[in-house]
Amino acid sequence: MEMYALDPGLALIQNADLDGKVVLVRFDHNVVKDGEIKDPYRIDSTLGTLYNIVERGGRPILMTHIGRPGDKKTGEIKCRPGESVEPIVGYLEHKLHAKFRIPKFHIDPKLGITGIDTSINLAIKELRERKTGGIYLPNTRWFQGEEAEGEARESFALQLAGLADIYINDAFGSWQAHASTYDVTKYLPSYAGFLMQKEIANLGYVLNPERPFLAVIAGAKYDTKIKPLYAIYDKVDKLILGGVIYNAFLCAKYGVSIEGVSDKDVDLAQELVEKDKAGRKIVELPCLVESDTMEGKFEGKYRTVCIRDFKEGNRYKYMLDIDPSSFVDRLVAENILGARTIFVNAVMGFTPYFAAGSAALDSEIDHNRVALKMYGGGDTLQEFKDLCPGLYLSVLDNTQYYFFTGGGAVLTAIEQGSPYGLKPVQALLRKDKTEGPAPRQLETIDDKLQTRI
Repeated sequence: MEMYALDPGLALIQNADLDGKVVLVRFDHNVVKDGEIKDPYRIDSTLGTLYNIVERGGRPILMTHIGRPGDKKTGEIKCRPGESVEPIVGYLEHKLHAKFRIPKFHIDPKLGITGIDTSINLAIKELRERKTGGIYLPNTRWFQGEEAEGEARESFALQLAGLADIYINDAFGSWQAHASTYDVTKYLPSYAGFLMQKEIANLGYVLNPERPFLAVIAGAKYDTKIKPLYAIYDKVDKLILGGVIYNAFLCAKYGVSIEGVSDKDVDLAQELVEKDKAGRKIVELPCLVESDTMEGKFEGKYRTVCIRDFKEGNRYKYMLDIDPSSFVDRLVAENILGARTIFVNAVMGFTPYFAAGSAALDSEIDHNRVALKMYGGGDTLQEFKDLCPGLYLSVLDNTQYYFFTGGGAVLTAIEQGSPYGLKPVQALLRKDKTEGPAPRQLETIDDKLQTRI
């Protein structure tokens, strides 16, 4: 299968002069929860870019965000140990047999890290002298300026630029325009890393799929996925739904009531019901698992419910999973096995208690030996790995499978119809731009920060 061509205006790491340069590289290593790495896939996916930088004489400064340390209501930033980059550094040091240094900065109890100070100079000096393999900055969202607006954000972007000679973005999953993914590109020559290139190229198979094209979409909230859901609906030949999205659809179509599904979600789903009366693209999963409680899967407290038994006005408890029998239903199986492109952004059940539906879905999809199977999103990937570990390991290097590192980025790109509308990607499109800022502009950065060695 041929790789989709990248936009010729995209600045690529292959074309950057890295020899002897300090290279600031943004990754999406957001794989830490409560101080532990849940799945290193997103780290491993970036090792090619990191190796290339070092092999070509570059000295890397790494950065990523972890979690959501900022409180959107109060504006406070909590620098919690469980959202530190330390586990990532430990993993990299073990994997690469290299030493990484994490610089320490003053932490304000409400504002987080207010800026990068000159204490980092020693670390950069040691990096240039090859006394350390790399510098890993603290969680970017610990910095006040990362998601701020105005002066704090501009100051942080300038501080980041003052650390390095070149900027590489290899964090396709970090698609929001923040200081470390977007603003810094105004001040440094900026390029796409190898994972960024790979993600964009593989998106071409979703945006221009071989048909029949089947998508499987699920979510815990209906309103957050309306726009990408409708964009996907218009693109696919068939669509399978799961989670609250499917529950809301069933309520709207059959006039039933399901615990936990709001009237607002049902009203929103009514539009999709009307849309599908003409399109007839949604493949209904015929049997669901109803539970009296969300606290666990307790004997006698859950049961299988089938759509054929729905009657208008019926009230149901929580529908927390898809019954595995749904995936061997003749119509469902035919659509899965007959597809030539399959895109999955879905956890079918309420984990960790209700996971049989997701396992059955992944297994049935694998029975299709000819389709290109593309999975998007950290939760989707984590479920695949946890529920079908043998299958997961067997398909990691299978050319018929591709695992995107960022589900939100993929959905947003589908909604926009192109990955090049995402601000961090847009910033790497050179077109008529120069290779970087004028020397005078760099001098201004140096004068302001006094952090270059």
